[in-house]
Amino acid sequence: MTTAVARPVVLDDWSYLPCPQGPRARRLVCFPHAGGDVGTFAELAAAVGPDVEVLAVRLPGRGGRFTHPLPGTFAELTSAVAAGVGPRIGQDAVFYGQSFGALLAYEVAVALGRKGPAAVVAASAPAPADWERTVRDVVADPAAGAERLLAECGLPVPDDDAVRAMVLAVLRADIAVGATYRHRPGPPARFAVHALAGAADHGASPPGTWANTTAGPFTSAVLPGGHLLVAPGDPGPADLLRTLCLGARSDHHDR
Repeated sequence: MTTAVARPVVLDDWSYLPCPQGPRARRLVCFPHAGGDVGTFAELAAAVGPDVEVLAVRLPGRGGRFTHPLPGTFAELTSAVAAGVGPRIGQDAVFYGQSFGALLAYEVAVALGRKGPAAVVAASAPAPADWERTVRDVVADPAAGAERLLAECGLPVPDDDAVRAMVLAVLRADIAVGATYRHRPGPPARFAVHALAGAADHGASPPGTWANTTAGPFTSAVLPGGHLLVAPGDPGPADLLRTLCLGARSDHHDR
């Protein structure tokens, strides 16, 4: 007998469930890379269930929110995402973000404070203090930078000129927003941070550079894969993320 797979559900502008699970499932909140959308996490959502449920963050300017304007600055985007997904995460939630999404996941978790997640998994991204320096070459020429990032991500390049132009436009918009990020040193976060990098991502920053971002538990690892550990058709480190979600605790909220 084949088990029926639940249909995806759009909860609201910001929240999408690729594979809904039961109400007792832990939440894994996934933040897409620059130019990415919720479809990136479909296979991951199926792989981590049924005890873990993926909530993919729907960013403006793409997919079902194509007509919604992207906030002009990274700080504005952080505030909007925190307000949008904050009520849905639960204190034992884990955030997963890759590349641009890793920085966004971390800053949204910081913005949520005591109402935030138990842990952030940051993949394929420089630590916040290194972000401006690391992305300088990309933002110096957004058009060329978008082309290069598309190639580095290992995603198929659309053959259709109109579709390709649309994909690159979204990617350039995200690059422009990412370029407005300014690191403001403050007390380390209290949630756990787990930093990941792909072994084949030769330009990646060492994941250990995230160690100073938290006063809570910290781990780092280099895993098989490229710049995007999770991609359409590839669940990535599903077992690791499932383990982190099921082991997450909300004791950081009581400190």
